[in-house]
Amino acid sequence: MSELQSVEAALAALLGGVEPVDAETVACEAAGRRVLAAEVIARLDVPPFDNSAMDGYALHHEDAGRHLPVRQRIAAGSEPRPLERGACARIFTGAPLPPGADCVVMQEKVTVDGDEAYIPAPVPADNNVRHRGGDVSAGSVLLERGQRLDSAALGHLASQGIVEVSVRRRPRVALLSSGDEIVEPGQPLAAGQIYNSNRPMLRDLLERFGAEVSFIAAMPDDADGTRAMLALAAEQADVVVTTGGVSVGEEDHVKAAIEAIGRLDLWRLALKPGKPLALGRLFASDDREVRFVGLPGNPVSSFVAAWLFLRPLMGALLACPDLAGLPTLPARAAFATRTGPRRHYMRVTLTLARSGIRAHAFADQGSGVLSSCVGADALALIPANAHVKEGDAIECLWLRGD
Repeated sequence: MSELQSVEAALAALLGGVEPVDAETVACEAAGRRVLAAEVIARLDVPPFDNSAMDGYALHHEDAGRHLPVRQRIAAGSEPRPLERGACARIFTGAPLPPGADCVVMQEKVTVDGDEAYIPAPVPADNNVRHRGGDVSAGSVLLERGQRLDSAALGHLASQGIVEVSVRRRPRVALLSSGDEIVEPGQPLAAGQIYNSNRPMLRDLLERFGAEVSFIAAMPDDADGTRAMLALAAEQADVVVTTGGVSVGEEDHVKAAIEAIGRLDLWRLALKPGKPLALGRLFASDDREVRFVGLPGNPVSSFVAAWLFLRPLMGALLACPDLAGLPTLPARAAFATRTGPRRHYMRVTLTLARSGIRAHAFADQGSGVLSSCVGADALALIPANAHVKEGDAIECLWLRGD
């Protein structure tokens, strides 16, 4: 356990054997950002009938190039009559194409004189026509299992008249903080105390990643109290997340408590920020193995580790491929740096230049400087023992997608 472990080894240990959580049925209006537990099959063709893509005149394409009598007016929601050859119909966007017509000419190109319209030639068949099933065919897969339901996906479901959908339940997470020096916002600060910035930050990130933070508490700064609180949390959650108490100080009790009531898989990782990070299992009374993630107390370390470890863990519990890893972007460094024996995840903003994307590092990359996370677009992944010069090609992990 004394050797620093890689991020890849930590992820393998954390995700090994993870089973997706159960499914539940929810109303589509409440399903935003949820993850589909089963594929959704289309019930209807979309569009359900041939219709006009714009306001104009419907006709048979071979009748273009002459004056045609306007036989009917077709609005969206109406049922048209068949259109005889040598005639046209006034039609509006979304309205059904009348039988006998095979194209629509936009109104700006048509000259109208009384009850007649001059349609300039040539006009191709299917011009400005949206055909039945052109977007979705009944019986096809509308949405894949494991997909997160964003705004467009919810609209897709509504277009089928679907009102309920099967989704993964939100993984229940217990969020615990340690340290007598930590005070919740709104309370007065005594000498040597600081406000708890990790709790609201991590709660928001976990909820963005699809979790339900169902249990929040502070752990006592003693061995017995820490062990009892972790055991209580394990009974109520799928995942237990702690902040602080995983270093090597005399008042850091979390590591010992995990080893007493569970199993510590990895401790101390080869990354910066976030070296004192513990991963393991807690054994619940119902024989469940509850995943444990012990984050460092420094807020930047917790922020970075949440993206690297909590996000893919939620992805595995939700069976959601989109959460498995962060999107990567190639960029050019707008900074210079040297790294030691640990991989460095630098907070950067991104700008677009003619030469491509440029990554600008925050001046202070310290693990306690939370302001470096506030405006960060990405984490620049700098390998261990690297010398990066301005203009060098680097890889960035995109943070703005969730």
